[in-house]
Amino acid sequence: MPHSHIVALGHYQPEHVLTNADLAAMVDTSDEWIRRRTGIATRHIAKDETAADLATAAARAAVATAGLQPEDIGLVTVATCTAMQRCPNTAAQVAGRLGIPDAAAFEINNGCAGFSAALATADHAIRAAAAQHALVIGAEKMSDVTDWTDRSTCILLGDGAGAAVLSATSDASRHIGPVVWGTDPSRGHTVRIEGGWKPQFRQDGQSVFRWATTEVAPLARAACERAGITPDQLGAIVTHQANLRIIDALVRQLDAENAVIARDVIDSGNTSAASIPLALAKLVERGEITSGTPTLLFGFGGGLSWAGQVVTSP
Repeated sequence: MPHSHIVALGHYQPEHVLTNADLAAMVDTSDEWIRRRTGIATRHIAKDETAADLATAAARAAVATAGLQPEDIGLVTVATCTAMQRCPNTAAQVAGRLGIPDAAAFEINNGCAGFSAALATADHAIRAAAAQHALVIGAEKMSDVTDWTDRSTCILLGDGAGAAVLSATSDASRHIGPVVWGTDPSRGHTVRIEGGWKPQFRQDGQSVFRWATTEVAPLARAACERAGITPDQLGAIVTHQANLRIIDALVRQLDAENAVIARDVIDSGNTSAASIPLALAKLVERGEITSGTPTLLFGFGGGLSWAGQVVTSP
């Protein structure tokens, strides 16, 4: 079977920036309290744009960078938990807007682990020769599900999208590594979006923090092991951008001192399934990680689910 690899990335964030000072005028909080607890300074908030709009902008940038034509794309998948339109799904909307004529198009709702799960699914499709090129997007409009009166959660969330183009390759040294993924339904209540016509994000922050700082590192090591490397060989680590304290704790546990660490949470907040591709695309765009760098991607959150793999940066 062929392998697949990431050939291009794209990202998009809305123009409007919500600062900690802005939030302090809305709820009982402060810049110092937010930074100390989460590391977040700002987040981008979409006004008149939908999750599909954000996804399309990031996808368009990735496809252009890849140098492909719309008809080259055989699969489109969007990881999101904030799509308000049920059908056609967000991936089908993106395909239509980009002029992709007949690709398989589907949505994956796996919370903050969604992008890595979608990436693995597209990788499996390419390996099975179901597509030659695939477009994988993580896009969220978390502001649609934010309770702006809840100071424990409204400080966390932001909107944005990131996208990757995958292509088949025979080069085993530049491929997407085997995925480590799973779900613990007994902890599903800890991160959730619940409600009918007005769904809202809820979480048990302390439980999530304890789980993430004790359970994620062994799973991340397993992803490295399946890729045939050790954590100290990683050139970059891009985890779900939930909380700066969680990111730093995970890096310490992995002993990956030489790796470039994504800390986009500071500027973007928690963008759920968008956080990994958004942070990865920015690192590549700024030249902080170069082509061929072994990079750990690892998402975790709602469900309670996780997914991660080692990829070669484009």
